[in-house]
Amino acid sequence: MRVLGIETSCDETGIALYDSNDGLLAHALHSQVAAHAAYGGVVPELASRDHIRRLLPLCERVLDEAGCGREDIDAIAYTAGPGLIGALLVGSTFAHGLARGLDVPVLGVHHMEGHLLAPMLEERAPAFPFIALLVSGGHTQLVKVEALGRYELLGESVDDAAGEAFDKAARMLGLGYPGGPAVAKMALSGTPGRFRFPRPMTSKPGLDFSFSGLKTYTRNTLRDEAGPEGADETLRADVALAFEQAVVDTLAIKCRRAMEQTGVRRLVVAGGVGANRALRERLTALEGSHQAELFFPRLDFCTDNGAMIAYAGHERLVAGQRDGTEMLAVPRWPLTELPGLEEVRLEGLRQTV
Repeated sequence: MRVLGIETSCDETGIALYDSNDGLLAHALHSQVAAHAAYGGVVPELASRDHIRRLLPLCERVLDEAGCGREDIDAIAYTAGPGLIGALLVGSTFAHGLARGLDVPVLGVHHMEGHLLAPMLEERAPAFPFIALLVSGGHTQLVKVEALGRYELLGESVDDAAGEAFDKAARMLGLGYPGGPAVAKMALSGTPGRFRFPRPMTSKPGLDFSFSGLKTYTRNTLRDEAGPEGADETLRADVALAFEQAVVDTLAIKCRRAMEQTGVRRLVVAGGVGANRALRERLTALEGSHQAELFFPRLDFCTDNGAMIAYAGHERLVAGQRDGTEMLAVPRWPLTELPGLEEVRLEGLRQTV
């Protein structure tokens, strides 16, 4: 089965073609970062309009690179949520229209399940069960994954997600959007040890996260340490480093705790913050000290992309899951509401009896 994957949940337009036998045939991505940078964040209406402009050219580009035509598409998977409602509707409408024109099945995919399964596209892929740290946009979650569709939420952010905290810290430091890469770059010139920020919620049991207080601590440090002319470059770099270290340590502590509590020693890290170099180094250290196995998607697949949607959709489509005639766009959608593949197969058997 060849599945066309479509990603339009926020500010990246992604298209990919995945084949049951040959794996990922081609993929393409257009980022809207430059368009939104002037506003310091994503403008939903601009995002939706840009998806409309990009979808068809990207689709043709992917098919050309794969050496395929539209007639070679056997099914279509698209991001149905969570995400920006306008952006989701663009992808859903495009997917259903194309599927109807080609007379092929179509399926709405959970965006976070796509991220969770992105490492499956690598040559070294994790086996089930594993723990997943999902750090993408407005989500920071720890999930125990028994099998595809069998998810147990172990912990999540009770306020700001890690990515949101990076964006807000970047604004305080006078940096651009997106905040994560900007803070990480500035942190490279920071002085280790000048500041030590708190590691939120690590001194109490549990696997939830909270980064709102860290944002406040950052603002107060800049205010208290700045001279008459404001924060100079050295202060800003030192604060950026202290902030990044606090976020990275907090994520690492909770990952270690999740593995210890569940006894599962395989850890998948996915989502945009998963591209952070300091986080990758810190978590990689767990491999030796805690006999853990770590799995990361390639950097291109840490951000939103069509390949992860094509793969996640392929696994469910092969099991028999399909959309009806209704286009799906679900801005808020808990990962734990997804059916397991066993349920999908049983439902398919019931419908054929």
